[in-house]
Amino acid sequence: MSSANAKPCRLLVADDQPQILEALSLLLEPEGFVLLTARSPALALEVLAQEQVDGVLIDLNYTRDTTSGREGLDLVAAIQQHDAQLPIIVMTAWGNIELAVEAMRCGARDFIQKPWDNARLLTVLRTQLELYTVQKRALWLEAENRILRAEGAPEFIATATAMRPVVELMARIGPSDANVLVTGEHGTGKEVVAQTLHRLSPRAHRALVAVNTGALPEGTFESEIFGHVKGAFTDARTDRIGRFELASGSTLFLDEIANIPLRQQAKLLRVLETGELERVGSSTTRKVDVRMISATNADLRAESEAGRFRGDLYFRLNTVEIHVPPLRDRREDIPALAAHFLFRYAGRYRRALEGFEPAALQTMLHYAWPGNVRELDHTMERAVLMARGSRIEVADLGLQSGGLQSGRASAQSLDDLSLEQVETILIRKALTRNQGNVSHAAEALGLSRGALYRRIEKYGL
Repeated sequence: MSSANAKPCRLLVADDQPQILEALSLLLEPEGFVLLTARSPALALEVLAQEQVDGVLIDLNYTRDTTSGREGLDLVAAIQQHDAQLPIIVMTAWGNIELAVEAMRCGARDFIQKPWDNARLLTVLRTQLELYTVQKRALWLEAENRILRAEGAPEFIATATAMRPVVELMARIGPSDANVLVTGEHGTGKEVVAQTLHRLSPRAHRALVAVNTGALPEGTFESEIFGHVKGAFTDARTDRIGRFELASGSTLFLDEIANIPLRQQAKLLRVLETGELERVGSSTTRKVDVRMISATNADLRAESEAGRFRGDLYFRLNTVEIHVPPLRDRREDIPALAAHFLFRYAGRYRRALEGFEPAALQTMLHYAWPGNVRELDHTMERAVLMARGSRIEVADLGLQSGGLQSGRASAQSLDDLSLEQVETILIRKALTRNQGNVSHAAEALGLSRGALYRRIEKYGL
């Protein structure tokens, strides 16, 4: 706090005596504190509901001619319910150690006797606020480790003519804060585009936060995206940082944006418009600074016209729209992509592989790749595991035996297909019939949306 570069600490001070508030202001503001004051417990709770603070310094007695401290103890309990980690330091003018001990049993971190010693007051405040900062940082790192840490950033391979407009647009808008909507079929590499846009931005020093919104059950959507406070619902045993807060100062990537229920779309729109949110179960408004990149395989304009997607949210999301072409329209990239995946999996599985037989490369160049780059990725992993020699052969690819050449089942009978191959065919047909809408395809197949997403990921669709 004394450092010129330190962020000022916001301290809520509650006391019913104006001269005490003035004395604390004269002492603490030159030391780098920003004071928010309240002259009653009710006003203190109002401030907490509207403002973010780093600590609380409160008197225990507010009613004239009383020494019980009951109002102060009730205030400590209410603050604890609001934020169990927030440091509370109590003050009492009566030198009543028993009352101070009772306050600490209720959740206070330390106490100060009036009249206070300036040096001790500053030491106590700095110690408790620094501890709070460390605890918040630990919670943040835990959330990052749970959500963000993945293998190294994906390599962006795009040399085909069809990808030139994509690359040029990314180069222009990457360094900006513009919201971007990435469209394209399943498996075309929309998340790689999002990762690359983030790495081109001034926010690249922070990790991108990615969320597959289609895989989130509606009941947990708000908690995952906006966070929750302890006790907000049955399983909320601790406070949780939501993805928006985690992405503050960075980029938030929301995949499968078309699958967000209408009721949740309104809440998402509000955050994008105001930069403000409340965690589930909390009335405290929190400010966030997030760049939004979203992705979908659906036609959001058509979804908006049909009343299934909010038009105002659609226009807020697509300040710039980038369409990623399917792999069949960028065949020049197939050799480089295949080699990239080949050497990744050869290293992972410790296989000494040198490349592809010419026939295998020709097969890949002529295949329709209905699952796009994701299917090519899975095909290369299988080929590495199946390879018997030092080079990938046609048989290692499994493209013919899968019965999916050119995106259609071959003349094989069902008796010759495995259960996984039959499931893959049925899922592809359902997605095609429903124009790629996962929710509608899941309903047609008699599956939950989450179950269908797991199969899509499993089969590389």
